Amino acid sequence: MFDGKFRTSADAFIAPVGRGLVKVGFSADVLTLSGLVFSFATMYAIGAGTHWQAIVLLTITGIHDMLDGAVAKASQRSSQRGSFFDSVVDRVSDAAFMGGVAFVLVSHHHGEMVLLPFAILTASFMISYQRSKAESLGLAAKGGLMERAERMILLGVALLTNATFLPVLWVMLVLTWMTAFGRFRRVWKVAVKPAPSTTPSLRTRTQARRQRRALSRASQL
Repeated sequence: MFDGKFRTSADAFIAPVGRGLVKVGFSADVLTLSGLVFSFATMYAIGAGTHWQAIVLLTITGIHDMLDGAVAKASQRSSQRGSFFDSVVDRVSDAAFMGGVAFVLVSHHHGEMVLLPFAILTASFMISYQRSKAESLGLAAKGGLMERAERMILLGVALLTNATFLPVLWVMLVLTWMTAFGRFRRVWKVAVKPAPSTTPSLRTRTQARRQRRALSRASQL
């Protein structure tokens, strides 16, 4: 939802910040890596039960996630390597957050409750995988109710009190899977063209043989 409706406005707001960070020597990769460090600190704070600290660290992680792209654009050093690195770090951060949640659930609830963050993480990975696979096929697959930014916000809401922790996680589970199924449905509807075949057709092979024979005869003349 954030990518689909608010990304342009957000980019315009943080672009000056990105230019300022470039001037003082920050790079996109440094921000991505430091965001990963804060995500592991968030995981530790969640697992330790210091949830207000976890909210602060989660917010800092989100800020890093917003700014690394702005810094890459401002420095004019956007690259495939940087985009790949950012995507991988995002998935590791998602796993770290849910690892902290799983530790809390194992420590203070019934053992099978650990499946809740596992299910959320599975749906989250499905959302990101569907986008990357669709885009590799030339199809757009952005948007949806519960993308990464929304999941981080909802996790922060879950951490506000012990009373909101489990109910909000269940809401996150439902909305994340709804987003995954919705994205699948949208891509399925637009992916109506057959994938290009990498195997030459019979007609193409026949034409190629004729061309080779013609070239062979010409060389003998």
